Amino acid sequence: MERFKGKKVLIVGIGRTGFSLINFFNTLECEIKVTDIKPIFDLNKAVKKLKKIKPPPHMTFGEHLESDFMEADVIVYSSAVSPDLPQLQAARAKGKEVYSEFSLANVLCKKPIIAVCGTYGRTTLAHMIGFALKQDGKNIFVGGTSEMPFIEFAAMPNRDEIDYVVVEVSAAQLLHLDNFAPKVVVFTNIGEKFPQPHFKSVGEYIETKLNIIKRLGPDDTLVVNYDTLSNNTFFKNAPCQTYWYTRRSFVTMGIMGEVSGTHFHDRRIHSNINYHSEFVVSKMRIVGQNNRENMLGAITACKALNVSDAAIQKMIERFPGIPHRLEFLVEKNGVNFYNDSKAEDMDELVKSLDAFKSPVILIAGGKDIEELDFDPYVKPLIQKTRVMVLVGECKERLNRALGNHPQTFIVGSFEESVLFAYQKSRTGDVILLSPGNPSTDFFRDYEERGNYFKKLVFQL
Repeated sequence: MERFKGKKVLIVGIGRTGFSLINFFNTLECEIKVTDIKPIFDLNKAVKKLKKIKPPPHMTFGEHLESDFMEADVIVYSSAVSPDLPQLQAARAKGKEVYSEFSLANVLCKKPIIAVCGTYGRTTLAHMIGFALKQDGKNIFVGGTSEMPFIEFAAMPNRDEIDYVVVEVSAAQLLHLDNFAPKVVVFTNIGEKFPQPHFKSVGEYIETKLNIIKRLGPDDTLVVNYDTLSNNTFFKNAPCQTYWYTRRSFVTMGIMGEVSGTHFHDRRIHSNINYHSEFVVSKMRIVGQNNRENMLGAITACKALNVSDAAIQKMIERFPGIPHRLEFLVEKNGVNFYNDSKAEDMDELVKSLDAFKSPVILIAGGKDIEELDFDPYVKPLIQKTRVMVLVGECKERLNRALGNHPQTFIVGSFEESVLFAYQKSRTGDVILLSPGNPSTDFFRDYEERGNYFKKLVFQL
């Protein structure tokens, strides 16, 4: 870390990751410049925040000046920036030190890394693993996202006390990522949608994702979702210890003696890694098929890491979910509250409703998007909700679409929506905030809305 002290640093891309990088390099007394292709009037909030930093960094907006890149000793770009940006390529050709935020953090990390890969489910699974390790008395860092960039680990004052670093890794982060050697790699799935302009084709995207497996050796561990990836010979021939997890039963599939891993059988989770373990799932807090699948993956990784069965059982019973994503909050008088503020479109809302076995009391609504047609969603909303409490700009239009719903109520404020939903509840009910619409009618973003919902619930 000392080799970066006092250097001239250029940070490419301003977002949460960019500010994390500024904070890190400020501790090393570096001379910092920031550049972003967006014009300054699109970055008002970021610019105000930058000006409050002491000392304020030099700023270039609306263009990438080649002189900024040529004058820097170290250049670090955020995940939103293409690694093939011409100015970055020119800097590499001149022998400059060029890193992505993730690759820089990897260079600085000397702790065992657990990497969670795949197209969906990475965040939840990574936090589940971290939660179980904490229950087992380990000190953990969980990151690799825009909300918690990997570089935050390098800035931790107690980083030497960390036992494991759990990071979720996207395909974009794997580009130009050298010497990345995780001890455990978890693969949830591989989708066919790929981020542009980072990749030109699905094939390039998938190949980049799979490259991480080539770096594993006999002492490393690969955890794979059997239900989505068992037909891929690349995983079956991986040069390491491989464990599988499935929502089905190894027994009924007839493969019990062929694979090692974790499966669901006879209403319990079974794992035959190192020794046989059984886990009770009747008190699991999280809901939804995808979350249950992620739980199986986390258990598999934890068993491979020799986490105690007691710690794993605590994780099953106590893990609340990821903030604002079907997050369990609290039970009050037999009523369970869930915060799903991140569900900002109707498809996500319907998917969240499918996670519950019985109809729920739903708080929905938000900014009115005139071109959004609510009619295709009316049938599942009527089937999956007992009571609907509508709030926000779109409440009137959504109410008209739901003409046949037996219990639909319009309220004037977000505060009133929570109180009214609780008044309509009875023992055994679920009250779910899953808006299905953007938050920007009343709130800055979905996080502010979700946090305010939590505050109101705990005040009831």
